[in-house]
Amino acid sequence: MPWALAGVLAGLAGLATSYLVAAWLGLRGNPVTDVAELVIRLTPGSVAEAAISAVGHHDKPLLVTGVLVVVLVLFACFGLLARRWPGAGIAGFVVLGVIGLIANQSQYGAPATGILPSLVGVLTWLACLALLTAPLREQPYRDWDPQRRFLLVASGVGLGSLVAGGLGYRVGGHRRAVDTARDALDLPGVTSPRPPAGVQVQLDGITPWQTSASRFYRIDTALVPPAIKPVDWSVRIHGMVDREITLTYDDLLARPRHQMWMTLNCVSNEVGGNLISNGWFSGVLLKDLLAEAGVQSGADAVKQTSDDGWTCGTPLSALTDDRGAMLAIALNGQPLPIDHGFPVRTLVPGLYGYVSACKWVRDIEVTTFDSFTAYWTERGWSEMGPVKLASRIDVPHGGEHVTAGTVRAGGLAWQQNTGIRGVQVQLDGQGWQDATLSRRTLKDTWVQWTATLDVPAGDHQLRVRAINDDGQVQTSVQAAPAPNGASGWHTISFSAG
Repeated sequence: MPWALAGVLAGLAGLATSYLVAAWLGLRGNPVTDVAELVIRLTPGSVAEAAISAVGHHDKPLLVTGVLVVVLVLFACFGLLARRWPGAGIAGFVVLGVIGLIANQSQYGAPATGILPSLVGVLTWLACLALLTAPLREQPYRDWDPQRRFLLVASGVGLGSLVAGGLGYRVGGHRRAVDTARDALDLPGVTSPRPPAGVQVQLDGITPWQTSASRFYRIDTALVPPAIKPVDWSVRIHGMVDREITLTYDDLLARPRHQMWMTLNCVSNEVGGNLISNGWFSGVLLKDLLAEAGVQSGADAVKQTSDDGWTCGTPLSALTDDRGAMLAIALNGQPLPIDHGFPVRTLVPGLYGYVSACKWVRDIEVTTFDSFTAYWTERGWSEMGPVKLASRIDVPHGGEHVTAGTVRAGGLAWQQNTGIRGVQVQLDGQGWQDATLSRRTLKDTWVQWTATLDVPAGDHQLRVRAINDDGQVQTSVQAAPAPNGASGWHTISFSAG
């Protein structure tokens, strides 16, 4: 009995710490619910329908309970195994951890941080199993009773598990409340996305023109994304202005709505990388807010500060011209996801996010560049951050084997706030061939391109370059992302036969 209890207590401790880590990271679930969702995904439709018919809306709570019961039985078995074969108990916990990892990372759009709860849980399991079983292996020594020591250790592990679980619930409770408030929002003037005709080409494997919120790339410094209820949010506009303004969320909702398609890409994106997305954003124009505040002479920058303290410096001109810089409240017709800045973030076409796209924005200070440094400029990145002219090959994939003959290639090209005039491809160092562009009237979004190639059998190399609306040809000079964005022609190798 003590050995089974040791396994159960060690297992519960691991579940508690993994739950705490999942809540702390703001993850949607935890290892138990991840496994339950994996069961749902693997369950045949007929079985799922029968279960729903039998238990109705209680199917999911019952499933989670069932997973917990099975896991607790396994914990007890691992404790019993540890009595004769210590390695077997350890292996059992490790296998469960691997199952948790697989369940999490097999989810749609699972973040890499989702592996941490399972890793922490396994380490907790192994440490607590060693602590709990050590007294059970000892022989009585003088007046010290191993059983008494086991009870003391077991009490400590149990209490620690309760504390960790309680902290996880408290941390996760606020996130749940914010999710509820977000789901209840009705955003006036926000419309559903309707991609313009002709922007999406028909080619298997090419990136869709519109990026869903769940697939939108995310790069920020927040280990735990700030969870802010709309009623608790406000932003202060101050500094070199005639009138300081503080706006609440309701103030923003009461103002005229600005909506536009916009492509966002990260300065860290490598040539041909995927840190880029395109969406339908809704918000309030920053130029109107700054005009209301009255920008004073001599100002040339805006220092933005996030709820988590992250800062960026944005050229004032980019916020006051006609490019459409905004305080955004919605993505693709829905309130911003928490991970992408809910309730309000800043968006500025034509600039990399590290100098413009402040998620969870709280403070906007009109100032001068020589009076402050921001998070990334303090780390050696450049001050202005204009988006570079770039293009990418999506089809064929690098290393792919295709059928020799006529091959369709395709991909993306972009330079926000400038626009794309043309795209050219080059096969095996031969002459440049003009690609066909999808509709290119939206200069703040990426453009899809396609090209038909005559590809003989053998190994091949394909590269792409773009031409912007000003006639500039994308440079072939290779540059790393630091300090102001990568450059060079995206080149892939593939074979045909």
